[in-house]
Amino acid sequence: MLEQARTAFVASLHVWGVSFAIVTAIELLAPRSRYPVDGRLHGLLFWTIWLAISALTYALFRGIWATIGVAPLIVLPTGARWAGPLAVVVAPILGALVYDFFFYWCHRAQHRWLWRYHAVHHSIREMSAVNAWHHPVEPLLQVLLIAIPTSLIASEAAPVVPVALMLMQLQSQFIHSPTRWHFGPAAAVLVDNRFHRIHHSVEERHFDRNFGAFTTLWDRLFGTVWMPARDEWPDTGIAEVDQPRTLRDWVMLPADYDRAVGRNVERTVAAQRI
Repeated sequence: MLEQARTAFVASLHVWGVSFAIVTAIELLAPRSRYPVDGRLHGLLFWTIWLAISALTYALFRGIWATIGVAPLIVLPTGARWAGPLAVVVAPILGALVYDFFFYWCHRAQHRWLWRYHAVHHSIREMSAVNAWHHPVEPLLQVLLIAIPTSLIASEAAPVVPVALMLMQLQSQFIHSPTRWHFGPAAAVLVDNRFHRIHHSVEERHFDRNFGAFTTLWDRLFGTVWMPARDEWPDTGIAEVDQPRTLRDWVMLPADYDRAVGRNVERTVAAQRI
């Protein structure tokens, strides 16, 4: 089990590191917003710690799953003859759709029942590839609500799975990026930085919108979509709740949640619920 966990941990660090480097380069090449260096340094500290916790959590899960020998309950026929050479395209897309379905509902649960923890992520006012961290306990929730159910669904074209994971991680960091680059017409289907910024908006009309991380499909299907206008780029964060600047603030914000709500006359914290 320890060997599987170690391998998964190293692989996760590589995937996150590559995607971080690519998205950071995009931000520098085509910035839409310029954030102070100190904000990025704080973000880098939190992101590094959160990355290590996330990678370790998922690595332990994969190690335990491999040791137990849990087999998928459903196998997607992406390697069947009908797919042919298109399997390398079909399999990642189907895998991403399945993952995003569980992510969508996990995300909604975070807003409805676990907001005091998820509010840490939404408190970020200077979003970027490095400023996309969550509270340290959220990786465990994502294992329970996303990793476990998706592990029970496999693809016949298994070798393409790492490619899909790499692309999805790249996208998950890009959607927090303050860059002028976006997906253009493809944003009608694929989540980009403009679409996800609506989700982080301080404007009440945007609350509880755009939960998907890969595709707009599930938001459209379940009635939570808000397609941004061409130049719609709202401020982000939570009114009356400061973005964490210290490790203590980052870890303890959930414990300070009631105090934050109590002084939040606009009630923007409590409103972030379905």
